[in-house]
Amino acid sequence: MAPLSLSGVQKSYGAHAVIKDVDLDIADGEFVILVGPSGCGKSTLLRMIAGLEKITGGDIRIGGRAVNDVPPKERDVAMVFQTYALYPHMSVAENMGFSLRLAKSDKATIAERVRKAADILALGPLLERLPKQLSGGQRQRVAMGRAIVRDPKVFLFDEPLSNLDAKLRVQMRAEIKSLHQRLKTTMVYVTHDQIEAMTMADRIVVMNGGQVEQVGRPLDLYNAPRNLFVAAFIGSPSMNLLEGDIVSDKAELMFRSKGGTLLPLPEGAMKLNANRRIVYGIRPEHIHLGDVAATHGMGIISVIEPMGSETQLVVKLGEDDLVVVLRDHLAGGPGDVLPIRIQPERVHLFDAESQQRFG
Repeated sequence: MAPLSLSGVQKSYGAHAVIKDVDLDIADGEFVILVGPSGCGKSTLLRMIAGLEKITGGDIRIGGRAVNDVPPKERDVAMVFQTYALYPHMSVAENMGFSLRLAKSDKATIAERVRKAADILALGPLLERLPKQLSGGQRQRVAMGRAIVRDPKVFLFDEPLSNLDAKLRVQMRAEIKSLHQRLKTTMVYVTHDQIEAMTMADRIVVMNGGQVEQVGRPLDLYNAPRNLFVAAFIGSPSMNLLEGDIVSDKAELMFRSKGGTLLPLPEGAMKLNANRRIVYGIRPEHIHLGDVAATHGMGIISVIEPMGSETQLVVKLGEDDLVVVLRDHLAGGPGDVLPIRIQPERVHLFDAESQQRFG
């Protein structure tokens, strides 16, 4: 186990910068997830930590030791890939112990480490099988077992669940989280799936365009996104974002969208100047069906999606479309008119020009 530190880390291919001055400190035993859209640089950053990509600038330290010029095999890290990368002609046990054989460990040590890893991952009955005889989830556990037997200082995961079906991904998320709790080893995990990040991470690193947008605990990012990118990326369904300005309506400050919809503002908005261009954010679950006397407008349902435990709606409020999540069933359909009520204390305000959050 070891802390991991990145200081001013850069990566360029010619004149094209793909990683831009990344600073990140990961504590010993912490589970940190790098998340962001495809092409944001998260996998490149992971490969730089592993030593599979040379860094252009900055420093990477594992356990306080600079590893910029240290070969991958000497960094004491283990990486689990998206494609499993199992040898098809080797049994599960042989795949798991292969790195130890390369390191010329004795047979007894290899057998003991493989057995312990198999016990952790419930692979004991499968040790003599070939990869082609395993399910996708079992192959992924073998890939994790191959990493565990090395007893590394840092585990690196590169989108390990992306090839699995939805049900198996949920199961494997729980297994990886449980694995971390048992091993208490530093883990860095890359995914484009923000639900994976929210449910598994101690802290999330949101990346965009080769740089870090925000670092924090999952609920901190959800409840207080630093900018519009994080607000839109974290959360499913995404936060509703409406551009407009602050206007005075009957001696009260209100938000007016481009479509002309008037919506309530949180208390802190009173410090902002009227007519300032802002982006108004409200999460779908913070929009409710109010009684007519307490409504902020009458919305027309354009799409309704029953999800079992909840109902998702797309509601047209004036000229604006809002996604609404209700925690119960709704007897209705497209074209129905509903009174919409916004929770002002749940509203997020962003500067339209800088895209940064107010407050």
